[in-house]
This record gives sequence, structure tokens and C-alpha cells, in this order.
Amino acid sequence: MKFLSFFLIAILLLQSFEEALTLSDAADSLTQVDEAGNLGGLLKKTPKPKINCSHECTRRCSKSSRKNLCHRACKTCCLRCHCVPPGTYGNKNVCPCYAKLRTHGNKPKCP
Repeated sequence: MKFLSFFLIAILLLQSFEEALTLSDAADSLTQVDEAGNLGGLLKKTPKPKINCSHECTRRCSKSSRKNLCHRACKTCCLRCHCVPPGTYGNKNVCPCYAKLRTHGNKPKCP
């Protein structure tokens, strides 16, 4: 009986030691040095650029015949994508996320 309890304790200690090593390896991999020499380059997320969606959508929808509808749709797209294409029509290749959004009827959502 003593041998069995000793054996179980040894297995538990080995498992905890293995978990500690994998956690240590994971922490080391997250703090690697990137090409520019910055420590922890993998931990940093690039912040989304701040954009004044109301102003940009007013500009985008200035020539629309249905300004309120256009502005509402544009603002939704802008808040999701953080981008509004230049001009009042087209140029959606500048903002791929803006161009990909679709309605339930599979029509382009963003003006």
C-alpha cells in the first residue's frame, strides 16, 4: 500500500513539474525579441486608428439622395472597420473590410 501511494505522489509531482516547464516555455515564447529588437513584440497588438466616423460619413454621404439612410449604414461600417473610403462613391478597394460587409440579402451594406 505504501508503494502505491509513493508511486501516485511521484506521478503527481512529475505532472506538476511538466506543467511548470510548459508554462515557462509559453512565457518565454511570448517575450521573444522581434526583428526590430523590441522585447515582447508578440504581446503588443496594433491599435486601431482613431477615426471620426460622423465626419467621414457626412463627407461620404454628402451627394446621396437618402442622406439619413446612407449616414446610418456608413457609420455602422466605419465603427466596425475603422475606415471610410475617400470620395463620395466607389474607392472601396482602399478599405477591404468596408467593401466586404453585406446585408442579409447579400447586398453591399456600406455606401
